[in-house]
Amino acid sequence: MFAPKASSEFDHLHTVVMRYAGTFNRDLEGPGIHPVLTRQMATSQWAPFSTLKVHAQQDALINLLTSHGAEVILLDPAAGCSCQHYTRDLGFVVDDTFFVARLNSEHRQPELDALLTLTTRLPNVAHLGAGTIEGGDVMLHTDSVLVGLSEETSRAGLEALRNKVNQLGIEREVVPIPFSGGGIVHLDDHFNIVSPQIALIHRSVFPHSQIRWFENHFDLIDVTDEEALAVQANVLAIAPDTVVVAQGSNRISAELTTRGIDVIPVDYSEVTKVPGSIRCSTLPLHRA
Repeated sequence: MFAPKASSEFDHLHTVVMRYAGTFNRDLEGPGIHPVLTRQMATSQWAPFSTLKVHAQQDALINLLTSHGAEVILLDPAAGCSCQHYTRDLGFVVDDTFFVARLNSEHRQPELDALLTLTTRLPNVAHLGAGTIEGGDVMLHTDSVLVGLSEETSRAGLEALRNKVNQLGIEREVVPIPFSGGGIVHLDDHFNIVSPQIALIHRSVFPHSQIRWFENHFDLIDVTDEEALAVQANVLAIAPDTVVVAQGSNRISAELTTRGIDVIPVDYSEVTKVPGSIRCSTLPLHRA
């Protein structure tokens, strides 16, 4: 048994949960598309992927993470789930407590069932009682927990997290992050904390008041509409001065490098055919 631990988005990554992709089986055309997916397709690129190619790209990331000292725990497959390799959505650690997510999509529930086998080995596991909330919408910042109110995370889910944080005596403020329109899959596709004071931001999806809040708290690196569509904001910090980015994120990488960040590119081009990238496919359990 080991204890979950994370107090930031950028401390050294020691333990992370991943899962290999399954077979793509979502219907992207026709009258049966879920309205949430319809809205998401207006702001994100969706296309069928090759499972073998995704596995090869995941293997490259796994090798990179282990070479930098991280233990990678692989979850069992979740039959019939096209997004099962996006383990980030299944939960999140706040300080020393692992919070189990409440997924918005019924077809993704088998992904969560497989995670519960792992959580039986963890102390300090918290379950929320209402709403929906997914790990792609949750970020730790100093003494707060930022929660994006995306298509997948509801206000009721945010309130349930706030209540549980208070109940457990965790001294953090739960801060809602609104968007200026619908169709946003997750916060981490448009805003991402990469070091103690640096964050990536896709400004066009946030209201002006939220942008001002970000400006008061971070040195911001702007992400263009085209870069956001390619999910290039979805990077993963593995240490305070080291960030893994998707290959091809050249302008963002240059901005990070000028700020003293070591940038490590990986080819994730097949993975990103379903909205998500490096952060989405990794669920940190221990950072220190």
